[in-house]
Amino acid sequence: MKITFIGLGLIGGSLAKDLRKKKFATELIGIENNQKNAKKAVEIGLVDRTETLVKGIEGADLVIIAIPVDKELEVLPEVLDKISANTTVIDMGSTKKVITDKVANHPNRKNFVAAHPMSGTENSGPTAAIDNLFRGKITILCDQEDSGPQHVALAEKMFQALGMDVAYMSSDEQDHSTAFVSHLPHAAAYALANAVQAKEDRSIIFDLASGGFRSTVRLAKSSHSMWHPIFQQNCKYVVESLDVYIKHLQELRDSMKDNDFDKLKDLIINANKIRGILDGENPHFVKNEEKFTKLYTK
Repeated sequence: MKITFIGLGLIGGSLAKDLRKKKFATELIGIENNQKNAKKAVEIGLVDRTETLVKGIEGADLVIIAIPVDKELEVLPEVLDKISANTTVIDMGSTKKVITDKVANHPNRKNFVAAHPMSGTENSGPTAAIDNLFRGKITILCDQEDSGPQHVALAEKMFQALGMDVAYMSSDEQDHSTAFVSHLPHAAAYALANAVQAKEDRSIIFDLASGGFRSTVRLAKSSHSMWHPIFQQNCKYVVESLDVYIKHLQELRDSMKDNDFDKLKDLIINANKIRGILDGENPHFVKNEEKFTKLYTK
């Protein structure tokens, strides 16, 4: 199998590393506009070589698009224009509705599988690629009924090889859900970083910064070139998630402002329930098996 990766940063590079390790493909080709990154990706063995877009997707069995979602709006239609009849195209974008709408009427829409692997770090570039980034995580396949069964099957097989669970949603459901569990945490981290940097005596604050602060603000190091277009494309649902978050921040603030420390305690205790939810102890919040169906292939 020949796989072509468009974008060789954290996601594309980590996919290439793991799929090579799993012997999922015999040939790995990279397409990367940043020539420094392209050279580094070959040097560290992420791909066998890099090519231009036209030459890189020629004869590819699978094309993986792992670039910022604003760039994908330009690249995806071009890729679908040029692929062969049997080529499968899978994207890794964090937003889906704008992207699927863009190619809804493309004659090769059946070749495209809209996916979002729920994994990542705040780092970028080929050297950010790490082993097993996706193992034990969930990937979302969107609007699978609009993709050809053979193309969905290959996507499932690839994500299975990476050790991922597969969930199925509409593009709109995906954007709504990830606004809360992925996009909101990044927005909150950017706001926290800006709030602390706005302090006049911030040098003292940074001298005192502990592990708690560093882990909370870690996402604020994420690249603007990736996250600005994500917020832009999913603006409606990110604003909704921020409104909910701000409501709870205000409730926490007001409990202290009003010296209502019993209310403050209750808010903290309620928040502590997140431990059990994330550990799967609460039956009302465990993995919704109706969203996880059998793979087409084994």
